[in-house]
Amino acid sequence: MTSAGRPYRRRKNVTVVSLLLLVLAVALGPTPSSAAGTDWWNPTARPAPDSGINVTGAPFTGTDAKGDVRGFVDAHDHIFANEAFGGRLICGKPFSEQGVADALKDCPEHYPDGSLAIFDFITNGGDGKHDPVGWPTFKDWPAHDSLTHQQNYYAWVERAWRGGQRVLVNDLVTNGVICSVYFFKDRGCDEMTSIRLQAKLTYDMQSFVDKMYGGPGKGWFRIVTDSAQARKVIEQGKLAVVLGVETSEPFGCKQVLDIAQCSKADIDKGLDELYALGVRSMFLCHKFDNALCGVRFDSGTLGTAINVGQFLSTGTFWKTEKCTGPQADNPIGDAAAPEAEKKLPEGVRVPSYQADARCNVRGLTELGEYAARGMMRRGMMLEIDHMSVKATGRVLDIFEAESYPGVLSSHSWMDLDWTERVYGLGGFIAQYMHGSEDFVSEAKRTKALRDRYGVGYGYGTDMNGVGGWPGPRGADAPDKVTYPFKSVDGGSVIDRQTTGERTWDLNTDGAAHYGLVPDWIEDIRRVGGQDVVDDLFRGAESYLDTWRASENHKPEADLARGATASASSSEWSLFTSYGPHRAVDGDGGTRWASDWSDDQWYRLDLGSTRSVERVTLDWERAYAKSYRVELSTDGTNWRTAWSTTAGDGGLDTARFAGTPARYVRVQGLERGTDRGYSLYEVGVHGS
Repeated sequence: MTSAGRPYRRRKNVTVVSLLLLVLAVALGPTPSSAAGTDWWNPTARPAPDSGINVTGAPFTGTDAKGDVRGFVDAHDHIFANEAFGGRLICGKPFSEQGVADALKDCPEHYPDGSLAIFDFITNGGDGKHDPVGWPTFKDWPAHDSLTHQQNYYAWVERAWRGGQRVLVNDLVTNGVICSVYFFKDRGCDEMTSIRLQAKLTYDMQSFVDKMYGGPGKGWFRIVTDSAQARKVIEQGKLAVVLGVETSEPFGCKQVLDIAQCSKADIDKGLDELYALGVRSMFLCHKFDNALCGVRFDSGTLGTAINVGQFLSTGTFWKTEKCTGPQADNPIGDAAAPEAEKKLPEGVRVPSYQADARCNVRGLTELGEYAARGMMRRGMMLEIDHMSVKATGRVLDIFEAESYPGVLSSHSWMDLDWTERVYGLGGFIAQYMHGSEDFVSEAKRTKALRDRYGVGYGYGTDMNGVGGWPGPRGADAPDKVTYPFKSVDGGSVIDRQTTGERTWDLNTDGAAHYGLVPDWIEDIRRVGGQDVVDDLFRGAESYLDTWRASENHKPEADLARGATASASSSEWSLFTSYGPHRAVDGDGGTRWASDWSDDQWYRLDLGSTRSVERVTLDWERAYAKSYRVELSTDGTNWRTAWSTTAGDGGLDTARFAGTPARYVRVQGLERGTDRGYSLYEVGVHGS
């Protein structure tokens, strides 16, 4: 879930509840409808009445000539956001046993004219009024700019599947602060309670679809828990559904006045529980700084409102500093959000921020690093969107040091300068569901990188994620969508989508609900050409490649562990040791530190000659700006395997061709501070 402030999209002014409601997600919803024929893709018992699918022809099955699965991937959706934030923010359900009239009905407080649809009033402007009736008329909703009505009815998701989508990531989402400040709710605000409920309902929806097709396992909506299972589902022509989590305080890991409210035991327990639920990807932080990491800011009025929520949740406002590299977080700005600011205690004001201080001071905390490594151990994929650049940089450093590919950017919220690092790891990137012109522009900007790494592309619809979706380009727009049109594989014909008395046309209605995803892809094809769509059609394969590599990752033996260590010097302390052995003891809290001069070295004796191809160096604040990694078989004759003159501290990974060596030496040439050199841990890895 995301909101305004995303790159490539026009921002909306949102106030008060709007802000603190900004972390929302999506929901699906319909009911079975009429049965059709004997073709496997048509159910035998769809209840009537129900939504139309308006797609004819068989869904494609199997793999391509290379053995790769085919199809689109939505890497970021929120099917059951209607159950988040106290259960009353998003009206309508993804499905209902009582039928479409029950699933697609408006919230009671929106009657008779929408006056109490507070969030729509805040985000849409005007008087906030709308026709609240859903089934069967749908006069005013769902709509591309209505953020409080169901967009993920099951039949609309079915239409996207029939149009060629083969992977859907359902991010379970909520935010306790938004829940607490929203006027209407019918349940408590504990985040993990909501996450558990949404997971259960996703399985219930699978059973609901299965019933239409004759029993367990027969429906098109298949929850998968490993990449092999996903491939099998897709090869059958069905939709592989992956569970993810996007919430602000996972496992209760909030921070109050910079004091963590969770422990490592809480993190392990939480990760184990989520894994057992079937969750395979997650965000460590979202919207508010927590005990795990700092966030990437929101901007404008919305940013001010979110910052108020940050204070209400944590007791502190965002803190910024000047960035040390090319990456930067979103600018906060000084836009007022009067309604939100009324929530602050008397005398408390949102601070002003310097325009040249664009980075969150908060990065990945010690607990956050523990959680990231815990996800690695479980083969889970980590979402870096919404993380501050300082936190993102540290995650990428850790994953590079371990050669771990499980990193995702699912909806355009990371700094774009990280793109090649993500691809270099073997990670996956999807772009937010922007309008076709903006989507095509960004897709073409990164096309050369995808070609270089041989990867496909994805989109993140973020439906019901309170962000807004592509508006209509107009009935007279150039290269508009012409109905009916063929699916990308050519095997299906897609016409305008009808639910009840309403028929939607992407040209005049925009991307109002999930069923219009195929229409939006056709719009991309007409605006940007077949190459962009071809990259998207390879997206499912690339996503599964990242997932499979994450599952199969095995930690490599660290040849430095227990090696004999020596150094040119060691800083003296009355209270602790900074000797060379401290950097190879497996304890990230101890370190070696040198005297305070440039020309210093640190050396390891591995005990025997080994093939070495990677050295990792986890620097303390006293780092090397210029240094060499040298190798030797005899301890006398050295060759330089890797060097840099632009070291910036943190966790460095030196990679080079596998080389025989018994001795490894780090030769410091120039310090990055006025202190010496200091290393928490040195790792050596072989072929």
